[in-house]
Amino acid sequence: MISLNNISLAFGERVIFDGVNWTLVPRSRVGLVGDNGAGKTTLLRAIAGSQELDGGSIDILDRKNTTLGYLPQDLIELESLHILDFLKKRSGLSDLETTLKNCEEQVSLCPPDSPDHEAFLKTYEKAMAAFQAKDGYAFEARARQVLHGFGFRDSDFAKNCLEFSGGWKMRILLAVILLARPDIMLLDEPTNHLDTESMEWLESYLRDYPGTLITVSHDRTFLDKITTVTAELSQGKVTLYKGNYSFYLAEKEKRRLALLKELESQKAEIRKIQEFVERFRYKATKAAQVQSRIKMLEKMELVRAEGAGKTVRISFPSCPSSGRDVISVRGLSKAYGENEVFSDLNFTITRGEKVALVGMNGAGKSTLSRLLSRVEDPSAGEVRFGLHVKLSFFSQESAENLNYDRTVLEDVNNVSSRCNDQEKRNLLGAFLFSGDDIHKPVAVLSGGEKSRLALLKILMQDANLLILDEPTNHLDMKTRDIFQEALLEYAGTVILVSHDRYFLDRLVNRVIEIRDGQAFEYKGNYSYFIVKREEALGNIGTPPSAAKGSVLSDNGREGKLQRKEMRRLEAEERNRRSKIRSALKKELSTLEKSITSLEEKKGTLEATLCTPEIYRNPEQLKTLQQDLHGINRDLQQSYTDWDDLTEKMEAMENEAGEGIFPPPA
Repeated sequence: MISLNNISLAFGERVIFDGVNWTLVPRSRVGLVGDNGAGKTTLLRAIAGSQELDGGSIDILDRKNTTLGYLPQDLIELESLHILDFLKKRSGLSDLETTLKNCEEQVSLCPPDSPDHEAFLKTYEKAMAAFQAKDGYAFEARARQVLHGFGFRDSDFAKNCLEFSGGWKMRILLAVILLARPDIMLLDEPTNHLDTESMEWLESYLRDYPGTLITVSHDRTFLDKITTVTAELSQGKVTLYKGNYSFYLAEKEKRRLALLKELESQKAEIRKIQEFVERFRYKATKAAQVQSRIKMLEKMELVRAEGAGKTVRISFPSCPSSGRDVISVRGLSKAYGENEVFSDLNFTITRGEKVALVGMNGAGKSTLSRLLSRVEDPSAGEVRFGLHVKLSFFSQESAENLNYDRTVLEDVNNVSSRCNDQEKRNLLGAFLFSGDDIHKPVAVLSGGEKSRLALLKILMQDANLLILDEPTNHLDMKTRDIFQEALLEYAGTVILVSHDRYFLDRLVNRVIEIRDGQAFEYKGNYSYFIVKREEALGNIGTPPSAAKGSVLSDNGREGKLQRKEMRRLEAEERNRRSKIRSALKKELSTLEKSITSLEEKKGTLEATLCTPEIYRNPEQLKTLQQDLHGINRDLQQSYTDWDDLTEKMEAMENEAGEGIFPPPA
């Protein structure tokens, strides 16, 4: 049991904890949520014992015999050891093995009747009991299982920990905690450096974890699957919700509405009391009742309710429509030296599609995104862009292209964009640059701030093709939701690499998986991809065999999906399609208004050109003819765009008529 007893902490004038009291019973599974800067990481560090408090205490029952594992959000440098040796050392098995070996040597050297012989035997028995309690003989097998779950290959086990990148080092640290089987597990953003397959493996592992778990995560799918209690840290207080993250969102809104209702009732009661006081203030016969009501008002505890908050929306600048085929990939291959990433990929992405590139870390998702963006050249094959394609590409390296001599606002103002000043400030606010933050020099921004600024600048461009490699890594949940809504309404084409499964689920209508150097295609959102992939792998037992560059067909026997799961997938797909249809209708309505306006202008110009007087002024005649030519050109493009949009609308309606998950052919 963990008890937080009236804890308080402040950094200068900023209050982090304000008299927080909270008791966690054993086996609690808590998702700790709150805005950026609310103090979630600080609270985990305080429970772990690495953060001193200004007041109060944090008590852990039977602390001496309770083990605690803490995964920090920031990387801790590892030791120069092979992975398995490092895991063994951090688990305490290395010391136990050394003790056992020393005891064996000493026992063999001491006479059986000597006191030292007895002492070494007792030490040996104690160390052996501890070794067996840690499942020492099976440790290497368990370690390999965990490392495989996190995407490590057998060839990695002989590597030194220092050879790995930061993301892989964090996986090693997480493996240390899982293998230690602590009584209390504190995980700060455990999914940050995991691919979706590793996240799913971690979720299945944690489902059977018998201890107390407290986690901070921006991955709402992870929180929904793992946690049963949500603790919101806000304004120095902790508020508990007895359910997962989705329950928390719904319950928080219910509580807010209930408080607003209570607040209105209290206001009505206060008005009634005040009216009585004013009416009878000067009547001696009512003096006692007036004083009683005045005291009642003084003692009344006012209800405080949060408003719904300002709804922030962002949208992409309008841009010309591209041709129907946006990107065509033919025979695409990439290798770095002898390391072949993938070969002979073939697929076409059409206008308006929102496509996810998925696969395990190292499968080649980011490599493919760079090839599609023409940032990098392929080893073989080609990437062709369609007509009128205007590309914007975001990757983690985009932050390196910022101008470090400018402030945030100056760098944003330097982007060639149709956004006006207010729209730019709205974007800055949505991406967590508010107040004086917009006047910060770019050079002093943190890595996350630079990444957000680079993404913001890309969104300001009037592109009709977005290729985004992990765009949500440094966005909090509110900003992710705002960004996602903008992408849902975006009329252009999106190719997305992301580990955020909730983000992918609501957004994409097609998934391309890179696996074993090949591309496998799934027509649907991320949940549909997971179901179909598991069905295919389960039916065959091994990854589907296919000719290189082919796509995985949806043919074959429909898997035995749970009805509830199928209904959920269908509802999500309907919602996604509804949002796409709404965006198309909105775009179509705007285009029809534009066509009407252009046709009216054309009619007016043609009528003017029919008057004899106009031919007496050659300069004016030339100008009017040029204007008419421009209007005819714009009209022709608008008619083409209208045809494309109506074709899309018809395709959406046909899909709806065929059903969301059509039966196999």
